[in-house]
Amino acid sequence: MGATFERVKKLGVKLPGVVVDKYFGMPALKLDGQMLACMASHKSAEPGTLVVRIDFFERDLRVANEPDIYYLKPHYVNYACVLARLSGIDDPALQDLLESGWKFIKTKRARPGRPR
Repeated sequence: MGATFERVKKLGVKLPGVVVDKYFGMPALKLDGQMLACMASHKSAEPGTLVVRIDFFERDLRVANEPDIYYLKPHYVNYACVLARLSGIDDPALQDLLESGWKFIKTKRARPGRPR
């Protein structure tokens, strides 16, 4: 399965509008200029960890149901995101996670009163 960003990039760029970029100096996927997923840069995250933006409810479900793959550290608690161990996630699950992040950003951007 591997813990490299290449897997993330390969799956992520298949989603409409997703581009490869950097976020806080780390490899990232962005959608509409917003970070969708990036390699974790905070020192509390384990090596080979991907940060993906998703809503709090989905994050809590993922962490509760698959704690070997998904986790959280105090630094990330107040952010709508989940930490994923790339070494433990297979490509179908990674694709599903990235799609959830894509939908989260699209839904967030489409709310009334937000610029598109």
